[in-house]
Parts: sequence; C-alpha cells; structure tokens
Amino acid sequence: MSIVKGSIVRAKSGREKNGFFVVLDCNEKFAYIADGKRRKVEAPKKKSLIHLSSTNTVVKGSIETNPQIKRVLNDFIKNGG
Repeated sequence: MSIVKGSIVRAKSGREKNGFFVVLDCNEKFAYIADGKRRKVEAPKKKSLIHLSSTNTVVKGSIETNPQIKRVLNDFIKNGG
C-alpha cells in the first residue's frame, strides 16, 4: 500500500528510527509526519518517502490535534501495530 495522507507509518532511518507517525500531508517525494509528542502538528517533520515504511493502516476521519494523533498511535501500538 502506498503512503497517503492519514497513513500510519514507521520511520526506517534518522533520529526517529522505528517510531510510528501519522502522515499529515504527502507528495511524490516527501511526507510531513507528526507523532503529537516530539513532532507536533504545528511543526511536522519533512521526511523522504524512501525513509518510511507503510503499516497498511489509514486513519479514518480527520486528525487535526496533537491529542488525537497520540490517541490514534497509542491504540495502534496496543493492538500490535
């Protein structure tokens, strides 16, 4: 599955390696990701798509706040993400 807006992804490299994030925006080369803690909605990380791996999970509905992102990622990890 390709990486699209709302996808939950895992970072494959960099300081964020093995961390889970939600894609806030995406184009052909880059995704803007946030986890609601270190990387907030107000200042998402610009990450190359080759450094992300898809989890084949897309969040339903809109995610606009840091607490929403934290809740989604915590639920994902608890369910075996």
